[in-house]
Amino acid sequence: MTSFTDLYHALDGTTRTSEKRALLTDYFREAPPEDAAWAVFYLSGQRLKGLVRSGLLRQWAAEVADVPDWLFDEAYNAVGDLAETIALLLPDAEAHAQLPPLHRLIDEWVAPLRTATDDERRQRVAAAWGALPADARFVYNKLLRGGFRVGVSKRTVTAAVAEAAGLDTAVVALRLMGDWKPSAEAFQRLIAPDEGEADTARPYPFFLAHPLEGPPDELGPVTDWLAEEKWDGVRAQIVRRDGQTFLWSRGEDEVAFRFPEIADAAHALPDGTVLDGEIVGWRDGRLLPFTELQRRLNRVSVSARLLSDVPVRLFAFDVLERDGSDLRQRPLAERRRALHALLPDDGLGPIVPAPTVPAGSWEALAEHRATSRDRGVEGLMLKRRTSPYRVGRPRGDWWKWKVEPLTFDAVLVYARPGTGRRASLFTDLSFAVWRGDELVKIADAYSGLTDAEFRELSRFVRRNTTERFGPVRAVTPTRVFELACEGVNPSKRHKAGVAVRFPRIVRARPDKTPQQADSLDTVRALAGLDSDTT
Repeated sequence: MTSFTDLYHALDGTTRTSEKRALLTDYFREAPPEDAAWAVFYLSGQRLKGLVRSGLLRQWAAEVADVPDWLFDEAYNAVGDLAETIALLLPDAEAHAQLPPLHRLIDEWVAPLRTATDDERRQRVAAAWGALPADARFVYNKLLRGGFRVGVSKRTVTAAVAEAAGLDTAVVALRLMGDWKPSAEAFQRLIAPDEGEADTARPYPFFLAHPLEGPPDELGPVTDWLAEEKWDGVRAQIVRRDGQTFLWSRGEDEVAFRFPEIADAAHALPDGTVLDGEIVGWRDGRLLPFTELQRRLNRVSVSARLLSDVPVRLFAFDVLERDGSDLRQRPLAERRRALHALLPDDGLGPIVPAPTVPAGSWEALAEHRATSRDRGVEGLMLKRRTSPYRVGRPRGDWWKWKVEPLTFDAVLVYARPGTGRRASLFTDLSFAVWRGDELVKIADAYSGLTDAEFRELSRFVRRNTTERFGPVRAVTPTRVFELACEGVNPSKRHKAGVAVRFPRIVRARPDKTPQQADSLDTVRALAGLDSDTT
């Protein structure tokens, strides 16, 4: 537990991905397998469920710390994180020689909570709090509730394990597929030498595009380029080898179980085929909003109803392997011909060739790009016809020419403290627009302001709080901000009736009064939606 606690705080102390990966790699090289397995489990975003409700933790912590509820709530509001609040408020632990190892702490103080009564849970949790120093107590609280927000993704964890074991990242990603259960034996299998079992499934590193920075005519003759729609979906590779089919996302997750109709259709591809493309929601000849596709993501299983509600399609735009031969160094134009030779014009059910956009002139492409939102796409992809399929994001051959973001003015209505180094600042902000005479929440945004601007805004929040809901504060609706987003889609889950895609703060608008903020109808009109009728 000592080394895992040190790892957690070290990860939380840096924003550099390379440093986080190095810290993880060192940990996985040194940690016992039974501890390393749980570190993989928690840091890749999983958690044990059914342990203890956050409300009970707050109640028990106030009782153990012998503070009234109002004082605990004040401390929680100031800190902004329940696990950290509890760790700081409780008295120091009794002196002890050594903390238990991570796996034993979970076996004895975490996992048994799933089947215990509330009284038994309180006794076990209080005993753990009394035995752990504040820094380890903080991590223990995170084990109870999950939410290890230290800027580490499953992909980073996978890469660190691979580096520690001297393996290809794809090998570790393949072994982590599905419902991976943490144990010493599972971790030993995870880092075992590669005996070729992953060769069949291994995808190729993805080739990514840079945003276009200048006028497109600076790229040279339009005839040198192939133009495609920029789909708003999930980038994926179909790998068909040795009679098996795999579907890999760009995050190195195997996602065939989330899109079984695509995996089933891929069985018709010949062995030794790898296709690159984009998975999108697709119904009745039209692209579905990404919010619909999200219903298929992060699911352990996909129900028959969800398969029916959110049908999908994979637009294949490249072939990387054919008949077992690597085609990546062939020119794009040649790879596209190979793609069309593999796929019929009408495709293989949900797998279809991605259409190209006629490119008679840069002006014609600009006109087509201007209508992107009418088709539900994000703009255009520009790919040099002679380009090989490269690795990563090199400049020069592939560009994404996205439409300009939508912008609107909204009123700040709620604020919540950040975490870690920003726990004393209100950085998680909620904004509203007008529906008649009512302000209705439309988006949450966490980025776009400088640290100095967040400090000034936090002072405003403290002086203008009207209500408190745990760490969340309602504020006097007087501050207007310009927000940007990539799209606005209908949504039955949101009070405003819309979901805003990738909202972020552009700037404060001190020149505007709250009454001059935009209406919900204005925001809907920006995205080409009908007026709100509620």
